[in-house]
Amino acid sequence: MQMPRILVFQHCPPEHLGRFAPLFAARGIAPVTVELDQGGQIPDLAGFDGLWVLGGPQQVWQEDDHPWLRAEKAAIREAVQERGMAFMGLCLGHQLLAEATGGRVGPSATPEVGILSVELTKAGRGAALFAGLSPVMSCVQGHGAEVAELPEGAVSLAKSPSCGVQAIQVGDRAFGVQFHMELTPDMIDACLELPEYKADFDAMLGPEGVAAFLAANRAQAGMFDADAKRLFDNWMALSFGL
Repeated sequence: MQMPRILVFQHCPPEHLGRFAPLFAARGIAPVTVELDQGGQIPDLAGFDGLWVLGGPQQVWQEDDHPWLRAEKAAIREAVQERGMAFMGLCLGHQLLAEATGGRVGPSATPEVGILSVELTKAGRGAALFAGLSPVMSCVQGHGAEVAELPEGAVSLAKSPSCGVQAIQVGDRAFGVQFHMELTPDMIDACLELPEYKADFDAMLGPEGVAAFLAANRAQAGMFDADAKRLFDNWMALSFGL
């Protein structure tokens, strides 16, 4: 059986597929990654069956600072609304999915940083994407923007006390999650070397809090691995029947 062809949009060197990379490899899939922040060009989407859009320090409204965001949003719109491609967005990718398909993203009233709880909505508890996952999950968070208005017809699948839209479904095969299921401990270490992220974590948690967060993330790595695998397997089954 021919495996699906997966395209990945990456926005920052430390924020790659992470936990999901070996899961793709185990199925014989070698995703094609385009590093948009490094000048990578978006290929013809006709050559792909699915699109993953990763996180990054950019904000969806910073098109003047990052002009490639315009082309990325157009590509996401084409992938989801015109081609009906399977889609998964993580953090920034989740926000880009919402905005590209008609929703609105804005600054968070309360930014979320650290390991925090996310609760599935009624729709989320019945969603196949989250089958086998706890209705209340501990997740890595690191965002100062959020989906403020859903696209028409989209469904909110998860929420938290500080963020009303932690996961969305757009159409039959497009999903986004605000939280980070991909980030391994080593990836988080690398992200915190970036001034944009370090400043946010220091401001929210303080030096001792950051150290505690890093230790907790390593201690819970096995749980995060299992949750990522379950979500990945669910996405593959939903998207391709595999």
